[in-house]
Amino acid sequence: MPTLNWIGKDAVVNHHEEVPFHLLRCDDALSVGEPGSGNLLVQGDNLTALKALLPYYAGKVKCIYIDPPYKTGNEGRSYNDNGNSPEIRAWLGAVVGKEAEDLSRHDKWLCMMYPRLVLLRELLSEDGSIWVSIDDNEIPHIRAVAGEIFRAANFVATVIRQMMYRD
Repeated sequence: MPTLNWIGKDAVVNHHEEVPFHLLRCDDALSVGEPGSGNLLVQGDNLTALKALLPYYAGKVKCIYIDPPYKTGNEGRSYNDNGNSPEIRAWLGAVVGKEAEDLSRHDKWLCMMYPRLVLLRELLSEDGSIWVSIDDNEIPHIRAVAGEIFRAANFVATVIRQMMYRD
């Protein structure tokens, strides 16, 4: 099976194993609904949150929907979509090391996505599905990485939504 390689990949392939477990704590002041209803909202870094969910939900999640940054290079959004935020730079420096200084925004995105997809795979049930919203520029990258993590034979289909813009 072909795999996608990028600068920093070797540093992140097993990074999910290094992410420490954190206990989920209920904050009654922020809670709504009936206790024990099964609803859960986790606030925090998504890599840490995914690792915290594993003891409770590993192999039990039937449907996952993610909408990762499209890495358009736009820094003026509600989040930095160029991969240059101080948080991403600090994380890449800590995980990838000195090599992180030479990463393109595509390399940064792949380094960020890989460990998260591995943890999502661990959460997914045997008959579950993952849905990824991504733009045309990143389809080949996400398909290659997801094929490596979830096995290419498990790919079902691409759903395309045509955007219509008005002036």
